[in-house]
Amino acid sequence: MPSTLPAVEDPRLQRWPWWPLLPLYPYGRRPTLMRELVPGRVWCFEQLHGVWYVAVPIRMTVLKVEGGLLLYSPIPATEEVISGIRSLEREHGPVLSIVLATSSGLEHKIPVPALCRAFPTATLWVSDRQWSFPLNLPPGWLGFPPERTKTLGLDGLPHDEQLAWLPLGPVNLGLGVFHELACVDHESHSLLVTDALVSFTAQPPCLFDLDPTPLLFHSRDYGHEPLIDSQAQRAKGWLRILLFANFFRPSSVVIPGIPELISDFRAGRNRMATNHFGFFPFRWTHEWQTESNHLLKRCTHPAPFTLAPVLEKLVFSRCKHEFINWLYSLSELNDVQILIGAHYDAPKAVKHQQFKALAESIEQQRWAPSDGSWSLLGSLDQFLLRAGIIPENG
Repeated sequence: MPSTLPAVEDPRLQRWPWWPLLPLYPYGRRPTLMRELVPGRVWCFEQLHGVWYVAVPIRMTVLKVEGGLLLYSPIPATEEVISGIRSLEREHGPVLSIVLATSSGLEHKIPVPALCRAFPTATLWVSDRQWSFPLNLPPGWLGFPPERTKTLGLDGLPHDEQLAWLPLGPVNLGLGVFHELACVDHESHSLLVTDALVSFTAQPPCLFDLDPTPLLFHSRDYGHEPLIDSQAQRAKGWLRILLFANFFRPSSVVIPGIPELISDFRAGRNRMATNHFGFFPFRWTHEWQTESNHLLKRCTHPAPFTLAPVLEKLVFSRCKHEFINWLYSLSELNDVQILIGAHYDAPKAVKHQQFKALAESIEQQRWAPSDGSWSLLGSLDQFLLRAGIIPENG
């Protein structure tokens, strides 16, 4: 089992002053969980991020490489994060490389400049065809230090004697591209991905021990109910967060009318910022548990990982062959035993045959539907198509 490094309680070390650039919960204070995943070789730094308490883990992985360390998938560089990395540097050598392996993940791009300033001798490696919205700015304007920024593939590959890199994409999104590179660390038998593969579990990640508020907020059925902390409430809140995070508006959620909302608000006694002062515009039907079970099954058979529904519908709905071919290439990595994604549950024990099994399952199953809990994703996809923002073919 992964071991947990000591937590830092000082809130001053958890400040993230750049949060207005991407105003996601928990905003200006980002408690971080530091874990050792493979003794002496792989570590991770985890924070929460989300909207309206729909918060999920975001994870940076640290690899020991020849002569020092590599940071994969940056997170906000609070003093707590920097201090944790410094402690690893003292034992394993300096940070040599910082890797932004995605071209489209804004939550992974924004932390890059601060992390580069904290480690001014490290080389920044980025995936090709970086872009920004609403203005497509040059990399230097995004805060990438031009004198030490290299493009994965075009300028070589970092630590290629130890690491292998497998690109997914680029997939044309209209405004930009989806392009991600998975990293294989042969020394630790680990596969690192950013957004392309996720693993859902019924129990909330241990990161929520630092801040269970999102779980308790969504475990309620009405706004006037208090936030009660228990393992059952945490698990209930987590399953509902999974549905929100993956479908935006699952079919088991009903938005009540204004009179009901006002009545619920008036019934509350303890109005605090943590419960949004009693405002709670969600009602769950009894089908929510069935929906959550269906989502969890995506990570039980044929593999303990899957493609998140939001990417299936909004990125790969018209080019699933790109994702399937990538899975087949991963299935050839006989030495991979651990999957470490940048979101949700990690590390995950895997077998290389499971990537092929998932590819074969996708070839046979219904892909990127637009009904049920997928309805809002389907509506967004059609709106972007009609507006000419995304192309007919990826």
